[in-house]
Amino acid sequence: VRLPNGRAGIREYVRHPGAVVVIAFLDDERVVMIRQYRYPVQRLIVEFPAGKLDAGESPLVCAQRELLEETGYSAHDWVQAGQMHLAVGYSDEVLHIFVARGLTAGARQLDEDEFLHVDVMRVDEILEGCRSGAITDAKSLSCALWLQNIHEGRWQV
Repeated sequence: VRLPNGRAGIREYVRHPGAVVVIAFLDDERVVMIRQYRYPVQRLIVEFPAGKLDAGESPLVCAQRELLEETGYSAHDWVQAGQMHLAVGYSDEVLHIFVARGLTAGARQLDEDEFLHVDVMRVDEILEGCRSGAITDAKSLSCALWLQNIHEGRWQV
């Protein structure tokens, strides 16, 4: 790379196809979460449903697919709330944030190597999990900001 001072430098980073994360509200304003063992950190992690874009897949189609696969829920109403970059120091990954409402329960369609548990949590439980350290996943901590502001009516989506 060419640095601002005119010198050359080396930067290594991961090229990533992008991903989605879904804040899925049930009619009673509880939220669908998942628990999944994550090998790099060797612990069970509580997180919002999420997944990687397939080649040529739109973010909305990916969000719909991931919510159904991981939780069994499909949604009537979808809004793309925003985007975030998870690790700008070493990856170009863009994570598309979706809010889903009008959920209908159905059968999960997990990949054969996926093992997750579906949790339905109140907003205050999620926020307390963020405060207490029970929720440590970066995308979920960031989405908790969206969740809180949407739930309290400060942010419209």
